[in-house]
Amino acid sequence: MRLVKSLATQRCVALAFPSMTEIPDTAPRVPKGRAPHRRDENARLAVLHAADDLLVERGFNGLSIEGIAARAGVAKQTIYRWWPSKVAILLDTLVDDADRQLAVPEMASAVEGTRQYLRTLARFLTKEPAGRVLLALIGAAQHDAETARRVNERYLNPRRREEREMLRRGIARGELSAELDTDAVLDALCGPIIYRALTGASIPRKFIDKLVTDNLEPSVCY
Repeated sequence: MRLVKSLATQRCVALAFPSMTEIPDTAPRVPKGRAPHRRDENARLAVLHAADDLLVERGFNGLSIEGIAARAGVAKQTIYRWWPSKVAILLDTLVDDADRQLAVPEMASAVEGTRQYLRTLARFLTKEPAGRVLLALIGAAQHDAETARRVNERYLNPRRREEREMLRRGIARGELSAELDTDAVLDALCGPIIYRALTGASIPRKFIDKLVTDNLEPSVCY
């Protein structure tokens, strides 16, 4: 009886002065779990690698969420919680790999840094699975406006900003003319390499050297 009165008294005090006392919570606590949409890093990498491999094996049209899920060993519903489409998966793969495999030089001179970057670009497009991803997305973007928008937003526009800065550093150091049209020059430098990769043509070093000689060296300040 005294225990009942004691609990009643505590509750009355708690209601009147909530900051002075707390009623013990006797309800069982549910342990905090993982947020429902938080990605597991191992599963994320498995999905990205599976998408890479399957694209090389089957091409863009043969790639499916079902196939990626089966290869990665995850549920299809898990993929759809994290990515809305196979294009979104491929973009994540491309951005992750390009950051590591296609870095824009910062310390080299403008001409030699650009030459080095173009050689790396050619190797990336023709030798690396992520290069195949980029070519596949460029092809798909020709037929779907939403894919084109997303490819530009996630990859092409940020990449162009980095390439533009590479040339602007040369201008700032006095190596290149201040009149240089960076976008026009980058189109002339990168466009033929991407075209050759898309058509399966070879991209020899002498081809890249001629691109640099014809399009960048005329703007060198001596």
